[in-house]
Amino acid sequence: MNTQGTEAEERAAIYLQQHGLKLLARNYRSRFGEIDLIMRDGVSLVFIEVRMRKSERFGGAAASITPAKQKKLVLTAEHYLQQHGASACRFDAVLLDQAYNIVWIRNAFEA
Repeated sequence: MNTQGTEAEERAAIYLQQHGLKLLARNYRSRFGEIDLIMRDGVSLVFIEVRMRKSERFGGAAASITPAKQKKLVLTAEHYLQQHGASACRFDAVLLDQAYNIVWIRNAFEA
C-alpha cells in the first residue's frame, strides 16, 4: 500500500476510535480480498472500507466502492466471521479527500 493510503487508514482508525469504535484488526486478508479496518461498535462488528480520492472525477471515493468490490468485501467478511463469529455486523465506508476531510458512511451497503 502506498504511504498516502496508509495515512488515510490511520486517520480513519483514529477518527472512528474518537467516535467510540474499538479497533480489532487492520488489513484483514483472505483469498477473496482485504478489509481495511475491522472494528466493534457496541455489540456490532463493523467492516470498514477506507477510500481516498484526489478528485471527484469519475464519481470520487464513494463511487470507487463498486458492486465487484462490495462482493469481495462481503466474502472476506464471511471468512472473518467463520474464524471469529459475531451476532451483528455492518459495512461502513470512510471517505477522505486530499485535505484528509472525513466522511463516515454507516451501513454503506448491505451484504
